[in-house]
Amino acid sequence: MEQPNLNYIDQLCGEDNAFRIKMIDIIKKELPIEISAYHKSMEAHNYRHAAEHVHKLKHKISILGLEKSYNLAHEYEEYLLNGTFESQDKFESILQLMQSFVNGL
Repeated sequence: MEQPNLNYIDQLCGEDNAFRIKMIDIIKKELPIEISAYHKSMEAHNYRHAAEHVHKLKHKISILGLEKSYNLAHEYEEYLLNGTFESQDKFESILQLMQSFVNGL
């Protein structure tokens, strides 16, 4: 399984360490909120809303350099919009991987 990284953030920020820290702080703040919102939508069986949260989470997946996971999330978003749960376990694994990585920053 691919591993999250800060390569994109490092490229984006260049030598601006203050901007890098700000970007990381935003991810650390927003990621758990977005994951929680996704889970609440799933628990409420509001799959269209859950798909919207998956769409938002795709941005974090991309920022953390998870290209293959981004594609899986895109597919999962489509599945949710069609009322199916194919790839849910894989998507949950991605969320756990990202949260663990962000917790270590």
